[in-house]
Formats: sequence, structure tokens, C-alpha cells
Amino acid sequence: MNPTAVNQTDVCQEYWCPAVVSLLTVCGNLLVIFSVSHFKQLHTPANILILSLAVSDLLVGVFVMPHYLSWLIESCWTSGPVMCSVFNFVTFQATSVSVHTVALIAVDRFLALSSPFLYSEKISPTVICIATLFNWLFSLIYNFILLFVNGNFTDVMCPGECLYIVDEVSSLIDLLIVFLIPCTLIIILYTHVFVIAKRHATAIRALQVHNSTESSKNRVSDKSEDDSFSNVINSDLILFYPNQSTIYALLYPWFKKSVKIILTLKVLNTDSPLMDVLSLSS
Repeated sequence: MNPTAVNQTDVCQEYWCPAVVSLLTVCGNLLVIFSVSHFKQLHTPANILILSLAVSDLLVGVFVMPHYLSWLIESCWTSGPVMCSVFNFVTFQATSVSVHTVALIAVDRFLALSSPFLYSEKISPTVICIATLFNWLFSLIYNFILLFVNGNFTDVMCPGECLYIVDEVSSLIDLLIVFLIPCTLIIILYTHVFVIAKRHATAIRALQVHNSTESSKNRVSDKSEDDSFSNVINSDLILFYPNQSTIYALLYPWFKKSVKIILTLKVLNTDSPLMDVLSLSS
């Protein structure tokens, strides 16, 4: 066998896999963005936060993943200094927006579970939209200052690196703002969510004991409560992995149903925005 042909095959395989991963990331997040934006039933505070995650993940799939994977394959940054700056800025922006959005999701779920009446009265899609826009704007200004005011980029040469350099104080502040503070908040809030969910489950079990005629119905409610809490914990652990919003959305029946409507082209109907995507029936 010709060694040159073997090398060309290996190179194609090295580029093929990254291309597939990037394409799946882009397509998956586009489905989430379109689903939440198109269907009126999905215009809820929680889904708006999922939409924010999908947009940040889409940026990663379009701008970050292709250059990063190419960098790994070539062992050299070949896209030039301008793209190096764009690459680092989008990476920092998407990371900070994602982590802060996960923290907002934790706040949203804590308020919805601990104060449902206050939540329904005060937390509207408009309020969440404002919080989301503030999150993006804050991250935009913060990362611009961090990278282009306090930071410096190294020269790009082959074999070289596309790196940034910031001082120790800025690095510590970045660690606190982007990781330690939001992650601590997430842990604290979900600890409270766990306590509240278990309290609700205990109350439902007590109701089962005292009202046998409603036992079947309450068992379903109890299981739903436990499953809901399980989804809360499992989904937000998944959020720290790539393509997080798509995996997150897959945990919900509405996303599967909306994707089915999109792929079967029913979304082309004039009344498609009003379709029922929340019911379990087809």
C-alpha cells in the first residue's frame, strides 16, 4: 500500500471527525433556537434561558470548534492573529455566558419551587429576557476589558501558539467571576432545591397514606416529583459539557416533539407557531 495514500486517509479522518462534531453542534443548537423562538408555548422564562445557552453553544460550534480542532490537528495556529483574537474572545464570551446562564437557571428553579406564587407574579419572560441581555452585555464588556485592555496576545508563528497573557490579579478576578462565585451559587441553590423537592415528596407520600382513594393518582404525582428533581440535577451536571443546551433540551418532551414537527415540515403551516408541543400526544 502506498504510504502517501495512507497518510492522506489519516488526514481526512482527522478532519472528518472534527467537522462532524462541529456540524452536529451547530445543527443541534439551531434546532433548540428555532424551537424556542418559533413555538408560542415555549416562550417561558426557563426556556428563554435554554435559548441563551443554545446561542452561546452555537458560537462555539461556528467560531471556536473548527479553529481549535484544526489547531490540535496541525499542531500550529494557521488562521492568523486576527482570528486568534476572535477565537479567544468568543471562547471567553461563550464560557462566561454559559456558566452565568446555568446560575440563572438555578435561581429560576429555586424561586419557582420555593415561592411559586411570587414566581408566577414577578418572573415573566420579559424579566428573564432583561436578565439574559444583561448577562450577555456584562460578559461582553468584561471579556473585552480582560483580553484587550489588561491582556496581551503572543505573536502567532508556526509552530506557535494562539495565547493571551493577563496579570495575576486579573486571573484571580476572572476565576472568581466566571467560576467560583457562580458555581458556589449553583451548589447552594440546588442544595435548597433538593431539600424542598424531598419535602414535597414526603408530603405527597403522607397524602397517599391518608387518602387511599387517591393513591393511584398520588403515586403518579410522587413519581413525577422525583423524576422532575432527577432531571434538574442530571441536566445541570450535563451543562458543563460541550453542546450543553441540546443535551439539556433532549431531556424535555417538548423538544422531541418540536423537532418532529420541524423535520416533518409541519412547521411550514401558517398556524405552526400555535401548535401544541407540550402535550404528550402526537
